[in-house]
Amino acid sequence: MPYFDAAATAPLHPVAREALLAALDEGWADPARLYREGRRARLLLDAAREAAAEAVGCRPDELVFTPSGTYAVHSGISGALAGRRRVGRRLLHSAVEHSSVLHAAARHEAAGGTLSEVPVDRTGRVAAEDVAAALRADTALVCLQSANHEVGTEQPVEAVADRCREAGVPLLVDAAQSLPWGPVPGGWSLLAASAHKWGGPPGVGLLAVRKGTRFSPQGPQDERESGRVPGFGNLPAVIAAAASLRALRAAAESGPDEAARLRRLVDRIRVRVPELVPDVEVVGDPVRRLPHLVTFSCLYVDGESLLHELDRAGFSVSSGSSCTSSTLTPSHVLRAMGVLSEGNVRISLPYGTPEEAVDRFLAVLPEVVRSVRERLGVPAGPAASAARQAPRSPTAAAETVTPESSAPEAVTGSPGELVLDALGKRCPLPVIELAKVIGEVPVGGTVTVLADDEAARLDIPAWCAMREHEYLGERAAERGAAYLVRRRV
Repeated sequence: MPYFDAAATAPLHPVAREALLAALDEGWADPARLYREGRRARLLLDAAREAAAEAVGCRPDELVFTPSGTYAVHSGISGALAGRRRVGRRLLHSAVEHSSVLHAAARHEAAGGTLSEVPVDRTGRVAAEDVAAALRADTALVCLQSANHEVGTEQPVEAVADRCREAGVPLLVDAAQSLPWGPVPGGWSLLAASAHKWGGPPGVGLLAVRKGTRFSPQGPQDERESGRVPGFGNLPAVIAAAASLRALRAAAESGPDEAARLRRLVDRIRVRVPELVPDVEVVGDPVRRLPHLVTFSCLYVDGESLLHELDRAGFSVSSGSSCTSSTLTPSHVLRAMGVLSEGNVRISLPYGTPEEAVDRFLAVLPEVVRSVRERLGVPAGPAASAARQAPRSPTAAAETVTPESSAPEAVTGSPGELVLDALGKRCPLPVIELAKVIGEVPVGGTVTVLADDEAARLDIPAWCAMREHEYLGERAAERGAAYLVRRRV
């Protein structure tokens, strides 16, 4: 069964497995002890730290191992903020950071700190100039991921690091997604990563703090890991994590370029999916991106059904759709980018993914999407037929019943105006019903969609752009919001 969710966690690397088993026999003792078993464990830990530091691009004494990547992010943020509390308590981060950064930021704000968020463009990328413009005298720390975990867009870390250095502000980089593919460039001050993203065992993270960076570890401390991570660490897992990272680097330098091979497979997906499936938006930067990750969204599809059907077909993928989440709100990454959220699919290929698996995915996907759309009552026909049909009478829309909702409640107002009540309906039903009734108004006429689903704020404007209609904006309504659309074709 093809596993296409390496961005969540990569399969255990064979070298990591071998190193883990060996370390369980040789590296189980306390490396702080002076007897033979402790000295052997210490040698293994020192070797692991040197290997990880070389891969990261820092000194061994600047790097500590943590119980997870999330722990590394949290402790990195809290320690950096505490170390610069005399400067100020303002934390600056991009709008698309991983939830570990957002959770740490929320806690900082609850404790009396201040936050500022840097917006991104439609590809999910920040501009270094925007970061520079947001820097102030009281800015204590800037957080920026090296590459986005949902859409793969790489961030301009080096340019941002230059702006931060000029302002005397440290930069913490979350390198969880990019470290498997190479060191992070630029003069960052702190860096966090997670071993299970590169094929190491879960439960191992790393935090690098450059010499000269003000840092005050928070919470109880002991003598381990430079006082930054208390408690007895999982030394066998640490050894396995470092061994797998070193193996990836050695393979990249001496053998065929796996990153380039996966990039070609992802390029094929980026090109072929819109050709094979109508009404698809491929999101993220097409060039400045991780080599193994691609994300696309399908109109008129709910993400949960799509993921279940792909799982039944033998493919493990992920999604940022609101309809796959218990919160019923779109992914904060997709929301910040302003792109379509419904029917969202993230594919992240692990090392060694065979070409045949990608070809089979491309063969299966069109029928999977078609079957989900059919169950939701999406109008059949060419991609644009639902949006470009000839005008019908208002009663015709009421005769079309979707399996999971009542018929669109379209109420005519003044000539050329129509109000669609989609209150209480979740993605992708408001957009499906909009597609069904847009033909009720003449070209130049308007449809007002009443919806209380947060995803509508993203998906209705995205639908308009994809279907060549004009989105006129939203206004407050008694419940939810009213979204105004003008028919253009």
